[in-house]
Amino acid sequence: MSPSCALREYGVSFGNSRALMRFKRADLWVATAIILVVLGLVCVPPLGRGYENFNRAHGLIMAFFKFAVLATLGECLALRIRVGHYWQPGFGLIARAVVWGGLGITIKMAFVVFASGVPQLLEYMGMDGASSALGASALTPSRVLVAFAVSVVMNLVYAPLMMTLHKVSDLHIAACGGRAKALITPVRVGDILAEKLDWRRHWSFVLLRTIPLFWIPAHTVSFLLPPDYQVLYAALLGVALGLILALAGEKKSDTRPKS
Repeated sequence: MSPSCALREYGVSFGNSRALMRFKRADLWVATAIILVVLGLVCVPPLGRGYENFNRAHGLIMAFFKFAVLATLGECLALRIRVGHYWQPGFGLIARAVVWGGLGITIKMAFVVFASGVPQLLEYMGMDGASSALGASALTPSRVLVAFAVSVVMNLVYAPLMMTLHKVSDLHIAACGGRAKALITPVRVGDILAEKLDWRRHWSFVLLRTIPLFWIPAHTVSFLLPPDYQVLYAALLGVALGLILALAGEKKSDTRPKS
């Protein structure tokens, strides 16, 4: 079986061999860019220190750009899986990046609020030393327990609203044809929630499955990391979730009952 035939079985079709080569080059460029950025942060000390210092001084600004780039990359990878392209007309790359940047700011705020508040709640409930557990250098059971508690509370209180707002923004951008004017066009939130949002799938998969099975364990690890890298890790998780949602979306479309 040829490569193009094998890819068609997964829903990726190519018009000709030149298109296949073009997509392969795009994949190579994307992979190379990601590897270079990671190696730069890890292997070039001045670059790593510069990132840490700027992130520490301007956490909200960095949160905007990290999610604008990385979470949008996750959506581009999802599109690549579904249709074979990283971009297509109507995708709304600029609008999606700005929306993800804004959500990234709220995610950074949520990290600060819940990482500070939940340990105090645990102390109020009788757990001694919860507030200092996350900052401990050693990986102790109490530190893991506090990180897990912070992740559970944040994902049950904040994540459903954030995910719903993100879905509303997706539908709004699509209704505007993916154009940047979506950013200044009034959002008909009520109409989208009442008429366009697939609440059954949103509840059964996005909320009921990804939160307990993906986000809570992943964010438990996040709260065990140094604070300067928590939001970066969360943005990288957005890339992974974009792939999960793409694959799940393909499966749902294949198994949807015919009327």
